[in-house]
Amino acid sequence: MKARKFMAVAALTALALSTAACGGGNNSSSDSGGNTTLTYWASNQGTSIDNDKQVLGPVLDKFQQQTGIKVNMEVIGWNDLQTRIQTAVTSGQAPDVVNIGNTWASSLQATGAFLPFGDTEMKAIGGADKFVKTALDTGGAPGQTPTSVPVYGLAYGLYYNKAMFAAAGLQPPTTWEDMVADAKKLTTGAVHGFALAAGSYTENAHFAFINAAQNGAELFDKDGKPTFTSDGVVNGAKRYIDLMQSDKVADVGNAQYANGSKAVNDFATGKVGMVLTQNNADNSIVANGMKSDAYGVVPFPAPQNAKDKIASFVAGINLSIFKNTKNKDAALKFVNFMTSPDTQTTLGKPFSSLPVLKDAKAVFTDNAAEAKTFSDIYSTMSKPLPQTPNEDQFENTVGKAMNQFFATIASGGSVSTDDIRKAFKAAQDQVAAAG
Repeated sequence: MKARKFMAVAALTALALSTAACGGGNNSSSDSGGNTTLTYWASNQGTSIDNDKQVLGPVLDKFQQQTGIKVNMEVIGWNDLQTRIQTAVTSGQAPDVVNIGNTWASSLQATGAFLPFGDTEMKAIGGADKFVKTALDTGGAPGQTPTSVPVYGLAYGLYYNKAMFAAAGLQPPTTWEDMVADAKKLTTGAVHGFALAAGSYTENAHFAFINAAQNGAELFDKDGKPTFTSDGVVNGAKRYIDLMQSDKVADVGNAQYANGSKAVNDFATGKVGMVLTQNNADNSIVANGMKSDAYGVVPFPAPQNAKDKIASFVAGINLSIFKNTKNKDAALKFVNFMTSPDTQTTLGKPFSSLPVLKDAKAVFTDNAAEAKTFSDIYSTMSKPLPQTPNEDQFENTVGKAMNQFFATIASGGSVSTDDIRKAFKAAQDQVAAAG
């Protein structure tokens, strides 16, 4: 999962008071002769930080050849990136351009430390119309000028093992009910129908959101107040939890899966028939010896009576420019370059990303059907997580509550609808109190 969480908005708001001293690009240089050097913090997208350097190095060289602008890049792991950005916001020792998880956008926007992409800035990077709308909608709070733009797209899909489905006489599911029925038929002996990252609070929060969206529910009202106890949110979470509890199609050991990689590995090694994961799982699946023609992908199915066919949240990585950069024009040229069709095609395969541009072709896989499925999900069946400054608190509270639900089930207990509502009420009160 690349879109990790930022800090609580209350802390961000307080920290923003010191951003007036932020001199973005303090390590950058510019002179009257036109020589410019940008500093760029890239997030770890590939198999390692060294791999990212190998992938991005030639791309940045090409940018310098085209523009004369040099880019000093540092690749930062996801465990450290949010802290580094926080320190940059408060200390003034900031880069010119930085990658962010797109679910951080509103929290970062609230600091006032980042350059808004107004009409002039948006024109400089090729115009807002070039982006997939759902991707661009992750750039900041609704109704506000975005302070980030998409660069790498990700979406959830339901991966299924073709051989297992064929042996059981099954077709890829199109509804939640069919998916559960298929999973039950595949659950036998040591094999389970599903693997879940049930110990990951971020994954659990994502699926709480998606299932709630399928029920037509919102996590926050129009005033930004949390609505975690609504029937649509609670019932959506119960539906997902029941994959382990009442449906018994996920191993209770999944409660200890603190990240998505273990669930993906179970799928790739034939321990389960299906897994819900993002398209960047392809590299891990292939690395485990499963070829791309051995699995299929369909959109995450909604119930038959669903109010909306949402199949994913709009996942991915955005680019932001620090407002006080001394190299604004050069930074905008760099953002334009990174979001150009050529660069998107170059980086799509090694970073297993979906294109964020309209009509662009997905190149992360050699499986044309898979590429089309994920492109369709990303463009037409995805909804951004709530772009409110306290979205990260939703993930921390609701996601961790769901971790506990799965742990309770794994230890032989049960979780009722009332239990979920009570826990979500506590989460709702906590988020509301934090403002």
